[in-house]
Amino acid sequence: MTSMLMKRSTGLAAAVALALIILSTSTIAQEAAGPQARPADSTYLRDAGGSVPLSAYGLCWHTGFAPASPTFTEGCDAKLVPVAIATPVEPAPVAQPAVVAAAAPPPVVLEKLSFDADMLFDFDKSSLRPAGRATLDDFAARIKGIDPEAIKTVGHTDRIGPSEYNQRLSEERAESVKAYLVGIGIPAQRVETSGKGENEPVTRAGDCPGAKSAKVISCLQPDRRVDVALVGSRMPQ
Repeated sequence: MTSMLMKRSTGLAAAVALALIILSTSTIAQEAAGPQARPADSTYLRDAGGSVPLSAYGLCWHTGFAPASPTFTEGCDAKLVPVAIATPVEPAPVAQPAVVAAAAPPPVVLEKLSFDADMLFDFDKSSLRPAGRATLDDFAARIKGIDPEAIKTVGHTDRIGPSEYNQRLSEERAESVKAYLVGIGIPAQRVETSGKGENEPVTRAGDCPGAKSAKVISCLQPDRRVDVALVGSRMPQ
């Protein structure tokens, strides 16, 4: 056993000594030749023939210099395999949603009419006459194609008679107009009624002087009326 260990030690020492001799010889040769004579691949120790000598364990002796450019030395370096670099792919453009222009709101319609109360009602009455129904039918045809948002009916009387009576009569006449409009299809919640009695006359003071008479009643006719105001929007055709 001791003999074998001695033989191995002797062989290892001989290999190291040989390598040192080759290294010294190569270094001296390169220093003599100058830096310009150094081979492009000076990474590993080379002999006079340009070959890389291997150690007793099959290893290459490194000189301590980096190569001028990446090279491959047979038996010393692992062979480099170039890796293909994928070309970045531009993402496909995302389709933008089409912009839809908002539809213009329908035009607002404002209708204001004043109906002669004597045309709608008999004198001193609140029930619609047949002629009054025909008048309201014409009004319904006029607002056809309009979506009513609100309809306001206001009754008025002349100054003849007690104020309390005139107030109640004006309200009853406005309610009669509303009932007819609801009967032809207008929603009841969209029709508002009120009465002003004799408080908002059309005639001026002094236009119809005198006590109650046929002449004065005829003169005050413009004061007996029902005003209708409609606000809505025109429906598309």
